[in-house]
Amino acid sequence: MAVRAVRGAVQLERDESGHMHERVAELLTAVLERNGLTADDLISVWFTATPDLHADFPAAAARKLGIVDVPLICAQELDVRGAMPRVIRVLAHVECSLDKSEIAHVYLGAAAALRKDIAQ
Repeated sequence: MAVRAVRGAVQLERDESGHMHERVAELLTAVLERNGLTADDLISVWFTATPDLHADFPAAAARKLGIVDVPLICAQELDVRGAMPRVIRVLAHVECSLDKSEIAHVYLGAAAALRKDIAQ
């Protein structure tokens, strides 16, 4: 087993708690499924949100999804002029047997434009 990092992002249509929970759950589920992982494989998860998101903490969506015994943290993304609005990014540290080149980084919807080099 190795420790690997998995990246991902999703853009929200609006700044509402329920919508955020849905989109974060979709993102985390896709990260786990596309990499053949379960919540037990998670070591820790970092979330960032663009400064225009205020409705809730992305980590609250992870807890609601059942990820309850994994350290989670939220931070604000840099406020860069011209950056894509309403984006939640994730950096998950996992234990798995995948090689680095086999990791599927997940960028959903319009967020795929953020990292065309690694989005799958």
